[in-house]
Amino acid sequence: MSENTPLPSAQETRADLSFRDLSFQDLGTAGYAALLTLAHPEKPTDAVSLERLAAGRLPGEHHSQRGAFLDGALVGAVQTGVPGMDNHDGWLDLTVTLHPEYRRSALADSLVEYGLDMLRAAGARVAVTRLREGWWETGHLLRRGWAEHDRMWMNTLDLRTLDFAAFADEEARALASGVRVVSLADLTAPGADPWDTQPHEHYDLIRALLTDVPSATPVQVWPFEVWRMRMPQRELDPRGLMIAVAPDGTWVGTSQLAQVLTAQPGHLHNGLTGVRREWRGHGLGLALKLAAARAALARGFTHSHTGNHTGNAPMLAINDRLGFTREAATVTLKRAVEGGQ
Repeated sequence: MSENTPLPSAQETRADLSFRDLSFQDLGTAGYAALLTLAHPEKPTDAVSLERLAAGRLPGEHHSQRGAFLDGALVGAVQTGVPGMDNHDGWLDLTVTLHPEYRRSALADSLVEYGLDMLRAAGARVAVTRLREGWWETGHLLRRGWAEHDRMWMNTLDLRTLDFAAFADEEARALASGVRVVSLADLTAPGADPWDTQPHEHYDLIRALLTDVPSATPVQVWPFEVWRMRMPQRELDPRGLMIAVAPDGTWVGTSQLAQVLTAQPGHLHNGLTGVRREWRGHGLGLALKLAAARAALARGFTHSHTGNHTGNAPMLAINDRLGFTREAATVTLKRAVEGGQ
């Protein structure tokens, strides 16, 4: 079986195909990335991006990535693992992907059931999946009894359109208290690992901000040791990871416009942006975003992508003012895994 075997004619295959008609085998990262991009070219990915995630898996952490083959040709995939978000006890992710020529309800149902069997074997109680609103899979699963758990707006900004001068006065007021906005690279000694730069101060900031994220269920913050292991593997550019430093040296805010989207040249993902509660209301979130945008343009990047929970009105307001274009929401769906432990 090969990811490159020509597809059987979709018109000549049975409409009620099920997993009993298929063969399953482990699917390589490159083949899985290609299928994901083929299924949804508006959200391309590549092997580099998937391998970054794989590098952060803990020993013994559940994960499977299986291709579904029909007459030797790849027609779909089933991925299961620990969710990147909503990684609560007993919750596991299930992602089903079908080749565009084989988007059939019966086949989709069969692959979902195949994946649920894998989750049951792993002891899961709840299955979750993250999909864009408007994708056919989203409506399909909602009609099958999956329920919406959470929702995030996805936003994109062409950094070249950003009018920095329009925010100059607000930015100056935000920094008038003596707060400095500098990159993690600026804070790191020459030749040192940026993740060794005040790591406990950095982690304490991230933990405080994640605790305040307005998600449907509280974010499960990684222990310090896991955070320290995973962050270097994400290959975040310290020049794009902005830190707001108070006059007493406390790290009070961050904006992480530092993740290169290798499948989209010139594009960056903006991860967490936030300010400690006691420092909110001074415009530091805006100042952090502006500093991150300047640094990205200086490095030759043109676009910023980010996601915000729909209840995060302050950050959505900042993004709207900066000119981010709001795109289709990403919804988290969940369902019980009957028979799970």
